[in-house]
Amino acid sequence: MELLRTPPPKERADAARNRAAILDAAAALFAEHGVEAVSMDQVAAAAGVGKGTLFRRFGDKAGLAVALLDARERRLQDGILHGPPPLGPGAPPVERLVAFADAYVDYVLEHLPLVRMSETAAPGARYRIGAYRFWHRHVALLLGGTPDPEHAAHALLAPLSAEHLTALLPELGEERVRAGITRLWRRAGSQ
Repeated sequence: MELLRTPPPKERADAARNRAAILDAAAALFAEHGVEAVSMDQVAAAAGVGKGTLFRRFGDKAGLAVALLDARERRLQDGILHGPPPLGPGAPPVERLVAFADAYVDYVLEHLPLVRMSETAAPGARYRIGAYRFWHRHVALLLGGTPDPEHAAHALLAPLSAEHLTALLPELGEERVRAGITRLWRRAGSQ
């Protein structure tokens, strides 16, 4: 699992400063105005960098969202790899599955607009994000006793997409969504 984690690239000091300034500015603007309402021009101006620097570094707003989510994803990954049970090692697979689903829903709901943007930037974007490959591998390993753990992992992760959660929350509410996810994941892990 450690191999699926992408180490942060080494960078020059000025590039690191620019990256930090951009991420800080984007986080502040997104928090104040909402992700959809903020332009890349506003982020560049607030960070004190040129638009070219911003676009070369992040490509577009979805790339910026992915970068903002990176540290948050790493915390969840660390919990999976090294944290206490049931999220971390040492608990039965079904309990780890349910703990992961719960922790992942916490993460997505806390950062819903950013996660949604990162997952829907282009067709299939969600599945190309390195973190998704990590989540998928983790779930597939925990489902090792099922007939097709790789497919089952994709099937379980599908209802956790930000787009899906965004659509369900207004109709069902957070409590029902969470309860349904827990039932689904517990049932899948018990087979």
